[in-house]
Amino acid sequence: MCRSIKTLRPPALPEEATEDEIRAAALQYVRKVSGFRAPAAHNREVFERAVDDIARATAALLDDLEVRGHPRPAQAS
Repeated sequence: MCRSIKTLRPPALPEEATEDEIRAAALQYVRKVSGFRAPAAHNREVFERAVDDIARATAALLDDLEVRGHPRPAQAS
């Protein structure tokens, strides 16, 4: 695991993770998996698309997790 990716769910994080925190974790994951800190110009689009996809998947995971002792945030209707 990439050591710079922090846990984004309670109780490790006292409140709901922000979009910035989720995106930062996604970026660190893509950097680790790809082996590139920053992509070359010809890989920039696929790199950014991967970060976006992983950030969306992470947000969905965090929204759907049930953590004992911590109420789920109310969903916007």
